[in-house]
Amino acid sequence: MIQYQTLRSVRLILVATIALMVSTSWAQKPATAKPDAPAEEASTLILSDTLHYDDLKKESTFTGNVVMTRGLMTMNSDALKLREDSEGSQYGVATVAPGKLVFIRQERPENFEVLEGLGQRAEYDGKNEIFDLIGQAVVTRYICGQPFDTISGQKVRYSQKTDVYEAFAGTESSNPGGRVRSVAQPRSKTDAAIAACKQIKATSGSAAVPTGPKAAPAAAPTPAPRR
Repeated sequence: MIQYQTLRSVRLILVATIALMVSTSWAQKPATAKPDAPAEEASTLILSDTLHYDDLKKESTFTGNVVMTRGLMTMNSDALKLREDSEGSQYGVATVAPGKLVFIRQERPENFEVLEGLGQRAEYDGKNEIFDLIGQAVVTRYICGQPFDTISGQKVRYSQKTDVYEAFAGTESSNPGGRVRSVAQPRSKTDAAIAACKQIKATSGSAAVPTGPKAAPAAAPTPAPRR
């Protein structure tokens, strides 16, 4: 197992991955004080071939070419199941057919970053605020269109409560021996890439700034094993 306290941009992709709308509570203010305007929550759009909703179980099942968009985050899968327990905690599972991978993409234009995650399935535990990519899991960070940091293994986990990012070895890892594999570039290269993108934007306009790979189709194909 390997843990990471960095990659702050990973938090955005993991919080929004299964598009569960978590309610926000606001502290009471004195009557004379003007309350802060609540932050506007991003709309969630889910496209699919079919939808089955069970009101008794509080469960929604989307199937067939599922594309979920929430703000600048997109997730592609073959099926997506969302449920809520009696306490209001929310859970989600995204799956694909054999030979495919769940695909998640989060854009961070303010930092010229794109995060992409792949896995045979994705799971979100709202009660414990934990997100997992399971089976041939890979998370890659792009800056100015170029890959910089990559972590892969059988499972990649992120805890929102602790800001801990973990990767686990296992037989479902695409790495030799089922190992965890990580590649991280020096901070100097990251800063240089961001500076280069800022220069491009300043001289040529935002349309000329590379943002990384285009979004994958409904479910990404399984990549070839690493050698």
